[in-house]
Amino acid sequence: MRIEKLRIFGGNRLEGATNVSGGKNTALAIIAAAAMALEPCQIENLPDIEDIRVMRDILLSLGAKVELEGGVMRIDPRPLELTQVPEQLASKLRASYYFLGALLGRFGQGEVSYPGGCDIGSRPIDQHIKAFEALGATVETEYGRIRVQADQLRGATIYLDMPSVGATINAMLAATLAAGNTEIVNAGKEPHIVDLANFLNAMGGHVKGAGTDSIRIRGVSRLHGCTYAVIPDQIETGTLMIAAAASHGDVLIRGAMPTHMEALTAKLLEMGVRVDEGVGEDSIRVRSEGRLRRVNVKTQPYPGFPTDLQQPISVLLSTAQGTSIVQETIFEMRFKHLDEIRRMGALFEVNGRVAYIHGVEKLTGCPVRATDLRAGAAMVVAGLMAEGQTDIYNVHYIDRGYEHLELKLKGLGAKIERLTEEGSLPSY
Repeated sequence: MRIEKLRIFGGNRLEGATNVSGGKNTALAIIAAAAMALEPCQIENLPDIEDIRVMRDILLSLGAKVELEGGVMRIDPRPLELTQVPEQLASKLRASYYFLGALLGRFGQGEVSYPGGCDIGSRPIDQHIKAFEALGATVETEYGRIRVQADQLRGATIYLDMPSVGATINAMLAATLAAGNTEIVNAGKEPHIVDLANFLNAMGGHVKGAGTDSIRIRGVSRLHGCTYAVIPDQIETGTLMIAAAASHGDVLIRGAMPTHMEALTAKLLEMGVRVDEGVGEDSIRVRSEGRLRRVNVKTQPYPGFPTDLQQPISVLLSTAQGTSIVQETIFEMRFKHLDEIRRMGALFEVNGRVAYIHGVEKLTGCPVRATDLRAGAAMVVAGLMAEGQTDIYNVHYIDRGYEHLELKLKGLGAKIERLTEEGSLPSY
């Protein structure tokens, strides 16, 4: 069996400048939304990652015409007529369920198998179902598939029990083409929700309040095409910021949105990292020297500390002075990566959703595995920090969400390369 791995020789200081790619999370929602239009759309600034290619393949399977090249996707949804997402594609990523809202809005029906994605804990879809039913749809879940159908979607007030990002997005998609007015109460406020609202409005929708906990939508009868560029990737920005701090580097990150990074910036400053948000309107400079200080981290919905950056920052804390407490409130299985860095010399205890990380002097390189997408990024941070050689397996997880991460790090001075070998995963 041929397997890919990343090999990192740690201890090299990252220096220089790099650019952030387009946002993965916003791109996935916007691509699904484009299926609702009755004219072609062009989506720009897309990251070159596996999840984008899967979304392209889903559109093609439904009958749309799609071209993807150089970070630009041209979508002609006019010939799209099928409303069942193939199971083999839906199983590859969580965002496949956005086609439920999009297809329901355009055709009054849609069917998707239970979505795939990373195994990071319980990710129920009950809030999605609640939103669809509030709009007048019937929902059936059987044989591993979700079917939604409505003769006529009608606007309603949708009360979410929690600010679920996915449920907010699906409700926005369906409500945009529903008759009448809709209000989503306790909505998610993440940047990619705001970006989706801007895209829907660019197609002729009427969405207001995105970025607050109350989103108001006036339904329209049709959506036209448009050209739209997605926002920079918040999580890639944060990963690069943490990597710069972990290597005691001096890195300028271009194409970022500093206002999206305030929760992470606050923690890095508390640790003793220098973060300058004014080098340019869209850039962040991160500098770090000496051993960092402990901090406590609690993941929360935006604008709180993002769960997708919990794994990379907990690796950074593994060599900070003192004991840091990391509380994961979003996903209960998001500490798997700690077992990997234990092999590198990290000390910690996990009690339910709380990890107590005792800073050690150094990590040492060894073979490790990425257990999910953001854990893969965390292993890269660990490899940059560690003394000696670190081989990271299961790099397909990293490829799902980061555009050529090893090339960006190499451009900053990291000793990192992608290798292909015959064999099997290490059996430790």
